[in-house]
Amino acid sequence: MSDPDAPYHVSSAVVVAMPHMQERVIAQLAEMPNVEVYAHEAGKIVVVIEGTSTGMLGEILSRISLIEGVVAANMVFEHVEA
Repeated sequence: MSDPDAPYHVSSAVVVAMPHMQERVIAQLAEMPNVEVYAHEAGKIVVVIEGTSTGMLGEILSRISLIEGVVAANMVFEHVEA
């Protein structure tokens, strides 16, 4: 069981995909736990990542960067709720 007093981390990231693979990348992102596709256009995909630590967010972002068709995955913003 998770600690209700533990901080909760929310991050936004921009994922750049090869345009011809954008839909495939979006489908894979949509299947990832703690990841929500927020918007996409012209190979750029904005995602929201949630987790219990900065390390967890970084791990998810690293996994995103390994998806076939992803050119770059960069965290833009992180917020921590106490």
